[in-house]
Amino acid sequence: MAKVTRDDVARLAGTSTAVVSYVINNGPRPVAASTKERVLAAIKELGYRPDRVAQAMASQRTDLIGLIVPDARHAFFAEMAHAVEQAAAERGKMVLVGNSDYRDEREVHYLRAFLGMRVSGLVLISQGPSENAAAEIDAWDARVVLLHRRPEAVDEVAVVLDDVGGARTATEHLLGHGHPYVACLGGLDSTPEKGDPVTDHVTGWRQAMDAAGVGTEGRLFQCAYNRYDAYHVALRLLAGPHRPPALVCATDDQAIGVLRAARELRIDVPGELAVVGFDDVKEAAFSDPPLTTVGSDREAMAHAAVDLAIGDTAGPTGPAGPGTRVRQFPVTLKVRRSCGCDGS
Repeated sequence: MAKVTRDDVARLAGTSTAVVSYVINNGPRPVAASTKERVLAAIKELGYRPDRVAQAMASQRTDLIGLIVPDARHAFFAEMAHAVEQAAAERGKMVLVGNSDYRDEREVHYLRAFLGMRVSGLVLISQGPSENAAAEIDAWDARVVLLHRRPEAVDEVAVVLDDVGGARTATEHLLGHGHPYVACLGGLDSTPEKGDPVTDHVTGWRQAMDAAGVGTEGRLFQCAYNRYDAYHVALRLLAGPHRPPALVCATDDQAIGVLRAARELRIDVPGELAVVGFDDVKEAAFSDPPLTTVGSDREAMAHAAVDLAIGDTAGPTGPAGPGTRVRQFPVTLKVRRSCGCDGS
């Protein structure tokens, strides 16, 4: 059986192959409703299926978007990946996902692989693009959008949160409960000093403590971002002689690990220990007690990142106004019971 071509569709619909292309690709030129109906009817009657490989070769772009995350097992990155996939699907795109495992060489591997596939654009959640990663991006002249991490270079496009402000608000909220001080579960020695959300969370904590005239010396504790390591760190911290009265965590995963450790040690939360997280992953509302945390509009961030990656917008709008290279989304404190409030 002969393969149905675009020419066959055009003949049956009584139009040109260019118009058939506009209907299939939803542009770049508009098509009259009656003509579009004829083309779609011809496609259905003939059973035509577009050759995506040929289209990609002709346009040097596919209907794919690359997404690189540090660790899809982490609830925040899993939820963000799902939001990006949903946003991409609304635009007729599919998403390829790679896990860098916080390793530069893995990040470069996926950059090279995805860009070599001629993806329409690439969304990168990075711990900080290395020189090799930056060189790979430059070599392909690709549209790459940093998501969740603030860029160091001026020419990078990014979609980020008000991480400093969110952590400051969370710390101020705990201090407002009358705690003499608030400790912080931050990142590791390997956490980048600039642009990283966890670093910004620590900065926001310091700002709130300094503004309240409360010292931070000896009250910042290193921890990986996941609940498993946080659980072991919290067991040592909470069982020690200097257990903090309140703790702000750089991620919800860390906070969930802290809640588990507190339960095992029979420490009442929030009666003996107030806890606040950051990210508002869905699980936070179902922890015991429900976790107070800093949340954001992940769906809106994902839509902005996808639009920027595929070139559907002129540029993000940031604090400096339209045309700036960084779009910053606001955050909201989601008050629940772990901080000592009567939230749900």
